[in-house]
Amino acid sequence: MNPHASQPTSLMALARSLWRNRQLIVQMTRREVAGRYKGSVLGLAWSFFNPVFMLVVYTFVFSEIFKSRWGGVGGDESKTQFAVILFVGMIVMSLFTEVLNRAPGLIISNVNYVKKVVFPIEILPVIAMGAALFHSLISLGVLLAAFALFNGYLHWTVIFAPLVVLPLVILTLGFGWMLASLGVFLRDVGQTIAIITTVLMFLTPIFYPITAVPERFRPFIMANPLTFIIEQAREVLIWGHLPNWMGLGIYTLVATVIAWAGYAWFQKTRKGFADVL
Repeated sequence: MNPHASQPTSLMALARSLWRNRQLIVQMTRREVAGRYKGSVLGLAWSFFNPVFMLVVYTFVFSEIFKSRWGGVGGDESKTQFAVILFVGMIVMSLFTEVLNRAPGLIISNVNYVKKVVFPIEILPVIAMGAALFHSLISLGVLLAAFALFNGYLHWTVIFAPLVVLPLVILTLGFGWMLASLGVFLRDVGQTIAIITTVLMFLTPIFYPITAVPERFRPFIMANPLTFIIEQAREVLIWGHLPNWMGLGIYTLVATVIAWAGYAWFQKTRKGFADVL
């Protein structure tokens, strides 16, 4: 394969690439997850203990020290409710930021795949997403177990959680392809994205309800791509409500367009990777 040759940019080409390389994606995702804990005593068990530890810390700090209450959920809000609600936002935020923070270095850290072997480098962001989804799934399991422990039940609407997160996965992949390409030509992208994701965490209703934001600032918070997904995740996981299907449909459509644009940008610019690296 000529690394300088033009590559297909259509959505059909993307779908064919993902299907054709599905086994490779699964294998490399497993290696990515296992490699993160390689050499540690507990190994893969850390992927379970990390969210458990964080949830315990959130519960203690916000329910016992700050005595925080989310508000707007009636007088029966438990002391641990704030921590559980916050944890939902952190799971979504972690999925988004893990991929974005890694994306600028994906090509740089895999130079051999660009120069020496025939490798579908367009799947690298997909592999990063797969690893992030694995950790998010473990965190979701911890969240559901904690919710059931604290409340004695689970809402049946939890079955819609994958459908709520799917649009964000599509959107994040689009950003991932774009940042992976930009990271090759502009090495400052990695540091910039780290700052942006940190700022974004505080401009997302993770630690506070959207109703706590002054009216004049709410349009800016709602424009945050994470806000809608986090709110919908809380609807199905915490409050037991059905998701906003219309909103999810529009979000998915926009996310698909952005994912295609990111993939097209990656394919158009990849012929310059070998020269820069």
